[in-house]
Amino acid sequence: MAWSFHKRIKIIPGVHLNLSKSGISTSIGIKGASMTFGKSRTYLNTSIPLLNINNRHKLSDSNPVPDIQNRNEPIELFGNIFSADIHSITSQNMAGVKETILLAQQQRKELKSDLLKIQATLATSKTKLILSYILLYGLINKTKSKELKFNIEAQKEAIKQTKDLIDNCYVQLDIEFDPEIKEKYNRLVKAFENLTTSHKIWDLTSAHFQDRVAARSLASTIVSKRDVRFSFRSLAEIRSDFKALYFENANGADLYFYPSFIVMYANKKDFAIIGLDEINLQQSYVRFTETGTVPRDSKVIDRTWAKVNKNGTPDKRFKGNYQIPVAKYGQINLRTNTGLNEEYEFSNYEFTEEFSRAFRDYQTTIISLA
Repeated sequence: MAWSFHKRIKIIPGVHLNLSKSGISTSIGIKGASMTFGKSRTYLNTSIPLLNINNRHKLSDSNPVPDIQNRNEPIELFGNIFSADIHSITSQNMAGVKETILLAQQQRKELKSDLLKIQATLATSKTKLILSYILLYGLINKTKSKELKFNIEAQKEAIKQTKDLIDNCYVQLDIEFDPEIKEKYNRLVKAFENLTTSHKIWDLTSAHFQDRVAARSLASTIVSKRDVRFSFRSLAEIRSDFKALYFENANGADLYFYPSFIVMYANKKDFAIIGLDEINLQQSYVRFTETGTVPRDSKVIDRTWAKVNKNGTPDKRFKGNYQIPVAKYGQINLRTNTGLNEEYEFSNYEFTEEFSRAFRDYQTTIISLA
């Protein structure tokens, strides 16, 4: 009996963003398509509704970090710095986008399972063909060996088509900008590119009050922070001409900034999507009492002592008391009303200020369109 493989799959809807002066729209679906896989037909599912950009939220947690250092100004909140549970974060109007990504993931998983089964069937068919010649019945019964060879070729073709389908299990993100909005987005991308070149980028994971008098220190806050990377990166589930602005997160889900939303991504099951308009970005600078090496792109704006009196003079009761540089670092806080809470420091203050200004300018445009 000739081998045949029947597989029905869903065509994954694309996501189309339109950012124009008339407003922002997010549509999900396919204009209309049909494809065949072996003897099977793929069916189209476009039940996900039309969306508009809007919403907010937050992320996951982890353990506090080592590398404790001091900072002169107290921050707004003390304790561990991390976002809320990622499963409660996705903006309501972003649910359709998330469902589309989940569909792509599920389909890829099912196709990989099918691929293993077809590969196992191919191995069995090859073994049967070899045995048919060894045991001579394949030489006598030409029809049997011919059928086996036909099945092997069909299985090879099914493997090839399945691999092609796996490679295409992603969400296609198409974005259209009005020229003016595109120009602002390009400025944001350029500012982010500069920001990524900061010699040091830290994710602050906790902050605690310090009694300056008892510690004989000028610093009133002890912070824990870890080196992280910012770069241009894309999620495997999303393909677009626009790479995301990637913020590594030391104690939670990483952040991928797309032109109208942010994906907070921990793994294939744990991710959330937040409307860009919901992000509250606050930028400032900190006077950081640097007990380590001052990064090459930072400015030393003051000096203090390892042990200092309340009035800032060196405490002469401590032998070998030495001076410590006070560096000017950039700081960015990312928050939403629903639980996003991330804080970063940068060795290059100027690039931090430039990025924050470009982000707020672009975000203001987005909000005005919503």
